Amino acid sequence: MASGVDAEYVLLNTNMGKVVVELYTDHAPRACTNFATLASKGYYDQVVFHRIIKDFMIQGGDPTGTGRGGSSIYGEKPLDDPHPVLKHSGAGIISMANSGPKTEGSQFFITLAPTPWLDGKYIIFGRIKSGMKIVQRIGLVETDESDRPVTKIFIRKARVLERGDGEIDDEAEAEV
Repeated sequence: MASGVDAEYVLLNTNMGKVVVELYTDHAPRACTNFATLASKGYYDQVVFHRIIKDFMIQGGDPTGTGRGGSSIYGEKPLDDPHPVLKHSGAGIISMANSGPKTEGSQFFITLAPTPWLDGKYIIFGRIKSGMKIVQRIGLVETDESDRPVTKIFIRKARVLERGDGEIDDEAEAEV
C-alpha cells in the first residue's frame, strides 16, 4: 500500500483524554502520510502505550502491544531521513520509533522533556498541538520493571482532523 492520506492533524482519543498531533508534512512527508493513513484506517484504535519512561517519553503504535510489532504503509521501504532542522528540543515532540536506521513501521513516541541525544536518529514528524497535559499524565502512570504501564493506557480511537474542525484549536480535556 503506497498511497495514503495527507493530513495536517490527527486526534488520538486515549482512555485518559484527547491529544491532537500537528504533522510536519513539509519536513517528514512519508512519515506523516504513514501516520495519518494508519490513523484513518483504524490501525491505532485500541492500541496500548506499551512503554512509558517518566521524564523521557511515552511509546505506542504497536498493535501487538509488545514493542516488537507494527508495519508501515510503505512495507519495507524507508520513510524519511531525520530532518536536520528538527530537534527533540522539548516535551511534546512526536517521532517514529525504530530499531535502527530505516526500520520505522507504525510505532511512535512522544517526548516528555528535551532529548537531544535522539536528534538525527529518529524521524520527527510532528508535535502535540493540544492535550499536552494528557501526555504528561500518561507519562506519570505507574510502570513495571520493563517500563510497561501497570494499568492499561490505550488509544480508544485515532482519526484525521479536517481544517475547521473545532478540536484542532480546543485544548483537549480529560474524559470523566
